[in-house]
Amino acid sequence: MSGSVTVGIDIGTTATKAVAADEDGRVVARSRVAHRLRSPQPDQLEHDAGRAWRQGPLKALAELAAVVPEPAALCVASMVPSLTAVDGRGRPVGPGLLYGDARGRGPEPVGPASGRADVSSVMPDAVGFLRWAVHEQPGAAGYWPAQAVANYALAGVPAIDTAMTMSLGDLRKGADWNSEMLEDVGVDVSQLPVVVPMGERAGTVRGMAAALAPGTVDAFCDQIVSGAEQAGDVLVIFGATLVVWAVVDEWIEAPGLWTVPHLVPGKTMVGGPSNAGALFVDWARSLLRGAARRSALPPRRSLAAGDEGAEEPGPAERGGEPARVPLWLPYIRGERAPYHDPTLRAALYDLDMTHDAAAVERAAYEASGFVVRAMLDHAGVAPRRIVASGGGTRVTQWMQAVADAVGIPVDVVAVHEGAALGAAFMARMAAGLETQLDGAGRWASVGRRVEPDPRWQAAADARYRRYRALCPAL
Repeated sequence: MSGSVTVGIDIGTTATKAVAADEDGRVVARSRVAHRLRSPQPDQLEHDAGRAWRQGPLKALAELAAVVPEPAALCVASMVPSLTAVDGRGRPVGPGLLYGDARGRGPEPVGPASGRADVSSVMPDAVGFLRWAVHEQPGAAGYWPAQAVANYALAGVPAIDTAMTMSLGDLRKGADWNSEMLEDVGVDVSQLPVVVPMGERAGTVRGMAAALAPGTVDAFCDQIVSGAEQAGDVLVIFGATLVVWAVVDEWIEAPGLWTVPHLVPGKTMVGGPSNAGALFVDWARSLLRGAARRSALPPRRSLAAGDEGAEEPGPAERGGEPARVPLWLPYIRGERAPYHDPTLRAALYDLDMTHDAAAVERAAYEASGFVVRAMLDHAGVAPRRIVASGGGTRVTQWMQAVADAVGIPVDVVAVHEGAALGAAFMARMAAGLETQLDGAGRWASVGRRVEPDPRWQAAADARYRRYRALCPAL
């Protein structure tokens, strides 16, 4: 298969996902290559950048090539911010630092005890990451994010797009690099990625005629193919990070949340990232030795279209009493929006001898829903439905718990690899097959709807009030 088929690759926190999609957004092949997430200290988060950012995308593309040997184009998306030092061949020579890692914050303490919150920038890590990398690997040939490492391996050009530059904080000044900041850090522009306008061609994939799009942001790619376009829609990405974007008709600003323009004229989005995603849920479930559970992020596989394998169809099977569930505060490594406080920590409340592992697991799922609901309440948004994307959507009990906790339906997208699918659409632009991003909306589709269960919803309402009373004041 070739012609108008394009490939999107998403370097995630625990795996690299890739899909090949035709001009109508139908997935004709997919691949998943797992990689380890390392946390040397509670406030550190990193990848083996060589394995996750370089080898993972190469392997994922090779697996897709068995079905699609000559795609028209390819685009890499990934989480932001990230950074590693590379040698002259573009190979990482240090760890791949990930969002929220303390090595990006510098020596000054952050949090309530210090009297200052980490909200000076929507992405405060990038400058700190660069300072740390330059200190640890002085004279490296380059200092690149995950997307640039992958693109250099794929096509020999460390290209990122203009959407990516929004995650670089003070390293950028308008449309250019901040020369004063770079001089202060001690790097030259030649050591940084090449910035290419979003949607334009950045190069050609090695061994193929496929166009390469510049590397972009995973959450943005998820958004463009989600179908969350009407006021009251709430896009929630259930990856390692929980990302919440509520669509509204007017510009809303709430302390600690971000407000950004929507692609739909007259619409904006308010929300932000939280640590209450699979990073927390899988950790909580790992504590439940002997509990029957499934991983929110299934093992590596390469599948042809239609062979989903690990999907959990039908209603969630839940035993127990709805009122007999404890309460998690899900802050195992601090919290991002709206607190931006890395010192927050998790806690399990109201646990007693009558609770079993299933109740504690349910509490972990509910915690994600409470985080979503609290963001919406904080912004004053009246939601009508959640549009759910990401690997966690394959866990039916998680989706049911969120529907009950927020009290609105959850529409699960048909293609859970939303960031990879959106990247495949961005690849079409680089190949000249599309001219506008708003065309991505035709790729949106719902796989199933999860309605709130009235019995469990009433019990979750009481726990949500308890959750808000226990959370730090905004």
